[in-house]
Amino acid sequence: MPMNTSFFGDLLQTISDRGRALLRRERRGDAAMRSESLVELCDHLLSRRGEASGVALATEILARYNDLTVGPRIAFFESLATKFGPDRTRLDAAIKAWETEPGDATAAELHAASEPRRQELFRRLNLAPGGTRALVRMREQLMDVLNRRDDLRALDSDFVHLFSSWFNRGFLVLRRIDWSTPANILEKIIRYEAVHEIRDWDDLRRRIDPPDRRCFAFFHPALADDPLIFVEVALDREIPGAIAPILASTRQNFVEPDRARVAVFYSISNCQRGLAGVSFGNFLIKQVVEDISRELPKLTTFVTLSPVVGFARWLKSELAQESSPAILSGDRAALSLAERPFWWTDPVVFDQLREPMLRAAAWYYLRARNKRGLPVDAVARFHLGNGARLERINWLGDTSERAIEQGDGLMVNYLYDLDEIEKNHEAYAEGRTVIASPAVQRLAQPPLELVPVAG
Repeated sequence: MPMNTSFFGDLLQTISDRGRALLRRERRGDAAMRSESLVELCDHLLSRRGEASGVALATEILARYNDLTVGPRIAFFESLATKFGPDRTRLDAAIKAWETEPGDATAAELHAASEPRRQELFRRLNLAPGGTRALVRMREQLMDVLNRRDDLRALDSDFVHLFSSWFNRGFLVLRRIDWSTPANILEKIIRYEAVHEIRDWDDLRRRIDPPDRRCFAFFHPALADDPLIFVEVALDREIPGAIAPILASTRQNFVEPDRARVAVFYSISNCQRGLAGVSFGNFLIKQVVEDISRELPKLTTFVTLSPVVGFARWLKSELAQESSPAILSGDRAALSLAERPFWWTDPVVFDQLREPMLRAAAWYYLRARNKRGLPVDAVARFHLGNGARLERINWLGDTSERAIEQGDGLMVNYLYDLDEIEKNHEAYAEGRTVIASPAVQRLAQPPLELVPVAG
């Protein structure tokens, strides 16, 4: 793959260089052309048909964009949103043609006419050497302003639409990351780790080098040396309830791979923020399950050990209400103890909090919903949407500062049962049903009517 990527990169660079020569001949003596704005260059790119000059022009546009400061960059986004939408004249004509004579041909023209011009602009910019990487970066910078600029959301949707095609599963390559992986990629694994910080090279080696550890990443040919997403896996004999033993720097008792029965996905990190909204994780987990099952056929159980990212904030909000259906009256006083500093180190508070906290967490997972009717927890939405079931809620599975702040130290296991994934996915997709084990369902108060699960 690196050889092919280098060959095509060199080829594009050659085309770009020749195209620049053509553009220079066209512009010689034309002061107006030399001073044209970035938006005018984009219009010019859309009007050209020549491949070489088009690549050169795309390269120039991306170079000029890269030099923009924040204000001009936002102005450029505004122009893309307002001046590069659908061609209104063509769209009106297509609508009239469809109304007059509905059919495959008029439907196809209506579809083509309704596409914003900026989508074709992005396709042409993508022809430049490094164009894909530059456009992913451009979308990152757009995301930085979306919270205060709703008028730019259509532009963001166009990026997601195109990236979903460009980063289709068929283009992705799964690679195992180990100690022989090139150092520049290993450095990015350290930098991109988003769940459990990798402190140094020794810490990284402990995660990818021992016989009972695995790491896999998806790559795309256009970003050959930059992972899109990666997952860290621990092989074990039973389902773990805490992260500390997995990450321990003094760990000495390794599990022989052929004696392992459980594969634990304990960290999944998206590496490219500009590709948010483009789903890789579901493909990654299923692909890794398939690959690791072929390598180790004695594995019978595939679970996550996942953080709880929003529980502490949700619980505080519920406790602030005089009467919350999520909080039993007898649990309220105990749950308020979680406001004490370092409560998890106090044995008395520890014992008083355990059962009330687990009951509240069961409500959080099984009943709490956001405005769209989806589970409040983002990690839960990801795994449930992939067809996993909520298997277990683990008391104080992670006592790191961030884990206490976000989830009062709780962690959860999601079980990927290969025979049940599709059915679970359909139940969640169609009815937002949270498939959970009987143990989790019994924690909810008042108890839920138990939903039968396999296994």
